[in-house]
Amino acid sequence: MKLKNSLCGKPGCAIQFFRIVSFCYSYHKLATCSGTAKRFIRSVEKEPAMQLAIAIERFPLRNPFTISRGSKIEAVVVTVILSDGNAKGWAECVPYPRYNETPEGVVATIEAQRAALERGVSREELQILMKPGAARNAVDCALWDFEAKKSGMPAYRLAGLDRLPPATTAFTISLGSPEKMAEDAAKVTDKPILKVKFGGEGGDLARIIAVRKAAPDATLIADANEGWTPDNLAAHLKACADCGYALVEQPLPAGKDDALASIDRPPFLICADESVHDRATLDKLVGKYDTINIKLDKTGGLTEAIAIARAAEDRGLTIMVGSMVSS
Repeated sequence: MKLKNSLCGKPGCAIQFFRIVSFCYSYHKLATCSGTAKRFIRSVEKEPAMQLAIAIERFPLRNPFTISRGSKIEAVVVTVILSDGNAKGWAECVPYPRYNETPEGVVATIEAQRAALERGVSREELQILMKPGAARNAVDCALWDFEAKKSGMPAYRLAGLDRLPPATTAFTISLGSPEKMAEDAAKVTDKPILKVKFGGEGGDLARIIAVRKAAPDATLIADANEGWTPDNLAAHLKACADCGYALVEQPLPAGKDDALASIDRPPFLICADESVHDRATLDKLVGKYDTINIKLDKTGGLTEAIAIARAAEDRGLTIMVGSMVSS
């Protein structure tokens, strides 16, 4: 009884104490027996809490996806799986050449953190361990998926969010000739929102008009992907206004978009995409843009995406949610 009271006063506490003593005795006894025993103990102590698997996967696209910077015919993603043997968290990211990312480079970035990830890191620690970008996105979202499956609770509840109602997504019309883009738009008149890619070599004024004529009832988003210039900006914005476009996305190159601060505000929203990544990039957007396009591969995962959404709204910016070409 004395021993029990001297520990915690609860039944079984003395038994637990003797287990600890017994383990300590066995540990020191083994440690003095042989190098084999020492190695065995070290391997037990360092057994990873998580197992990390990384893979590059490719998915052919039904149609080529073309923007101002080029075309792609497949979605190339890096998949990450984190597992503790019971729950398994899965996620993928899209390495993006615009941000100097390659599939192999992203795999290497994640591999460089394998030891830390397999020891087990929190999402908060991950924000410090890895910089924003595709690699951190895959790991961050895998952790969200793992936590959701482990707890049996949806990720949005873990994030303290209310479940959002279903939202209408935009169907993309790839960059092409005015005739081809009009033809593509006419095939999808059942789609209420069309995101139209511009920024090609000449002809964007004709493209803007052609798509509107082909889809007179659709809500249209013009996405130049940094393809316009300060010299032709006014003409393109006027054409979009005349054709009733609802939003123009990233008309000028990131870092060369100061002209947006001095224009007469058009009757539609101007949205930042390539100009915004995480919260650190927000303040320079105020006065130029009305909306930001949040993409997990830019923010480096859902954790920063939720944070930047709140920070953007605090600055009077509205939110668009986008993605790269993924599975």
